[in-house]
Amino acid sequence: MTEPLRLGIAGLGTVGTGVVKIVRQKASLLAARAGRPVVITGVSARTRDKDRGVSLDAYAWEDDPVALARRDDVDVFVELMGGSDGPAKAATEAAIAAGKDVVTANKAMLALHGQALATAAESAGRVLRFEAAVAGGIPVVKALTEGLAGNDITRVMGVMNGTCNYILTRMQATGQGYNTLFEEADKLGYLEADPNLDVGGIDAGHKLALLSSIAFGTQVDFSAIELEGIERVTLADIRHADDMGYRIKLLGVAQMTGRGLEQRMSPCLVPADSPLGQLEGGTNMVVLEGDMVEQIVLRGPGAGEGPTASAVMSDVMDIARGCRIATFGQPASGLKPPKAARAATPAPYYLRILLEDKPGALAKVAAVLGEAGISINRMRQYRHDDTTAPVLIVTHKTTRSALDGALDAMSRLDVMVGEPVALRIETV
Repeated sequence: MTEPLRLGIAGLGTVGTGVVKIVRQKASLLAARAGRPVVITGVSARTRDKDRGVSLDAYAWEDDPVALARRDDVDVFVELMGGSDGPAKAATEAAIAAGKDVVTANKAMLALHGQALATAAESAGRVLRFEAAVAGGIPVVKALTEGLAGNDITRVMGVMNGTCNYILTRMQATGQGYNTLFEEADKLGYLEADPNLDVGGIDAGHKLALLSSIAFGTQVDFSAIELEGIERVTLADIRHADDMGYRIKLLGVAQMTGRGLEQRMSPCLVPADSPLGQLEGGTNMVVLEGDMVEQIVLRGPGAGEGPTASAVMSDVMDIARGCRIATFGQPASGLKPPKAARAATPAPYYLRILLEDKPGALAKVAAVLGEAGISINRMRQYRHDDTTAPVLIVTHKTTRSALDGALDAMSRLDVMVGEPVALRIETV
């Protein structure tokens, strides 16, 4: 096939501009690898006159992305606007209805509407691809849908938000607190317009929901993910974890159990000498475990112009070559809603509590844990002032439900000061 593949790009921010640069600068390479030219015929963005460092004069301009999606000279609609609803969703639906294939980097839209959009695309004989929506330049979607297609996936795990990893590793390296490094990340442009999407675990949760759907053959179910951000992690927690040979990471874990699909995104302790423990800065890492392959580790940049545009072009090139697979690796019509299960796999936990400095305070805490059937592995009391005493406890393996019962009972003790912090210690 020698007819060019014609792209319409909606959204000309960092990623959209990166895609334009790749198509312009690597035209010969793309044509050789795809067996046909890949060209841009139209673009759309909120601001037409903005200097983006690349000329757009050769392309038709549409103020309305829906109009771009419906153009006769567009074969693939590339949605890079972002947002779970609004113009992004409307334009994607319009593109599918107009018989276009769609490539998107929009994790929020797919996490909330992925099943409906995939069903619509596949019913129309179109493909909807989203490599760039998860873990930036890491080809994890392709790994799950293609490379590991012969495996029953047993667990998906990873660090999927570079901003959180940047803050946590900078706390470790510099000894600065969360608030200081939050401001530093903001100044560097690492935070979303709504920072809670990053530090609250929502952004990473969107990504985990998409990977879970592919890995376990279920409909996307973002609402069932247990979400906890990194806001309560203190420098003291970082140091205590280091003392024990661990690092703290915002870790996503999904696994199918006899009770249903567990999905959680929360701060966890991981061994400092593990691949996840050694992950620094804004880098992402995804660990995939299958019955045939055992464990593979994928590491790379989780955001940025080049890595994310590279992922967009991976999907574009598949379409150019005629590779057409179901959105989530198998037909959307056959995907069933997962039975959501709260994480119940036993694990040790790290507890940080603050007690009034009075006789018998620690004994009361130990009694509560004992009544919940939770055994203490290690306990340490740190230097403190005359009124309160910080105490660190590491439990033996227990379930989260048992721990939550114990934490609830602790909250009613007259010796507790504030709320305890509980972090799972994950086996990797």
